[in-house]
Amino acid sequence: MRPAAGPAATRALTLAGLALGPVLVLGVFFVLPVTGMLARGFWADGSFDPGAVADVLARPRVHRVLWFTVWSASAATALSVLLGLPAAYALHRLDFPLRRLVRAALLVPFVLPTVVVGVAFKQLLGESGPLGGLGLDGSPVAIVLGLTFFNVSVVIRVVGGTWESLDRRPAEAAAALGASPAQVFRTVTLPALRPAIVSAASVVFLFCAAGFGVVLTLGGLRYATVETEIYLLTTNLLDLQGAAALSILQLVVVTVLLAVAGRLRAVPDPSVSRDLAPVRRPRAADVPVLGATAVLLLFVGVPIATLVSGSLRVGGAWSLGNYRALTTEGSEQALLVPVTEALAFSLRTAVDATWMSLLLGLLVAVVVTRRSRSRAERRVRATLDGFFMLPLGVSAVTVGFGFLITLDRPPLDLRDTALLVPVAQALVALPLVVRTLVPVLHSVDDRQRQAAASLGAGPLRAVLTVDLPVVWRPLLAAAGFAFAVSLGEFGATSFLARDDRPTVPVVIFRLIGHPGAMNYGMALAASVVLAATTALVMLAVERLRVPSVGAL
Repeated sequence: MRPAAGPAATRALTLAGLALGPVLVLGVFFVLPVTGMLARGFWADGSFDPGAVADVLARPRVHRVLWFTVWSASAATALSVLLGLPAAYALHRLDFPLRRLVRAALLVPFVLPTVVVGVAFKQLLGESGPLGGLGLDGSPVAIVLGLTFFNVSVVIRVVGGTWESLDRRPAEAAAALGASPAQVFRTVTLPALRPAIVSAASVVFLFCAAGFGVVLTLGGLRYATVETEIYLLTTNLLDLQGAAALSILQLVVVTVLLAVAGRLRAVPDPSVSRDLAPVRRPRAADVPVLGATAVLLLFVGVPIATLVSGSLRVGGAWSLGNYRALTTEGSEQALLVPVTEALAFSLRTAVDATWMSLLLGLLVAVVVTRRSRSRAERRVRATLDGFFMLPLGVSAVTVGFGFLITLDRPPLDLRDTALLVPVAQALVALPLVVRTLVPVLHSVDDRQRQAAASLGAGPLRAVLTVDLPVVWRPLLAAAGFAFAVSLGEFGATSFLARDDRPTVPVVIFRLIGHPGAMNYGMALAASVVLAATTALVMLAVERLRVPSVGAL
């Protein structure tokens, strides 16, 4: 008789079984396209030419692109942290009227389509906009402001969530020993927040460096980042070696930043008792913090308000004409299908991308959060965790172009199917789904599962009794995030969407690229519709009150 497998072998087989599906999916739809893109660049004319990478990185234009990427991402990160810290304190430590509504409003920008953000700032800073006299349209300052608008909510959620969960006893002990409030903050609170601040800053830098839609809309090709340069090299110049070299550089930087953020991301131990400070009413000393939060709310609200008002103006008069025009193809046949048809296709695609990312993300979250019994098992889980975070920062443009050149022959000839767009969008949403679910599953004490098993519950019954009551609300929130992110995905979709089946972000970009007041007005109206849809989804997510991007 063959001996039964031991506990270690059973755990290894279970881990392999759960991870096999997501690994295969990511291998086919992420690793294969990315490596195919790189191989096409390095094996030009059938011969391996690695020296081309050095030649590309030595180009003067590439030096300017790299410098502008680092400069704009650094400036936007610093501004995001500066604006986000006071708001994180006000929204997570103070109780004031409409606090939850303000918090939801400041969360919405993160999931707004990047094209919508670019159009909103273009309308605000353009010649006919309220701030057109400043001459900032198409400038680096406009790009930094757009990136900050898009990413400040990351700082609020990451730092605010940590601030909310701090044990109040160390601060109270320092105050009892005579420390002033400023000294308590400097010596107790700030050191406790430092990992969250650095983690938030690293993630914001990553997002800013990959701000494809914002930079392309506001800067065009005059101010290029690595992301937009990859787009230019692949679509306009067909310089695959140059795109491959920049993709490798981007991948290295992303891997380093994700490793830093992962090491700084502290997961609370559910067995450790914490005495949390209650949310309190504001005091006189909190007026500056509330004022800074009000300024941030204006910074977020004014571009959106300008976008809405611009969409309601036709020929200098108030009108719904731009919205009625969404049922047309625009002036001079700017589009092949009406915007309303593109919106229907976007919604169907987002639904498909949502269930795909939820299925994969839940499996990944279960794999990386189960308690490890050995150092080798812990390393395997950590490696898998980092592997599934790679789509977070690798250029969506690279992935989209990689789809076209690798999934174009049997048995994976998918060029003419509608599957490519939702799969690409699911990969973009996957890291957010995983990072929404992982902290929640980490918070479940493994001893509860062991207790359920000792009482005779099988693995499925233990999951239904222990995990499901904790995870169902975050699972709904993850679905909301995936749906909103999929609606606004532009980088990969700009390659994959067909002209007769475009998504709304692709349509908006095409409209602003065609001359004519009608086309521009339609772009504003379509941006408002798309922003309103994502805002409604995020308001529903906020009511679920779960950590979102804060887990990144």
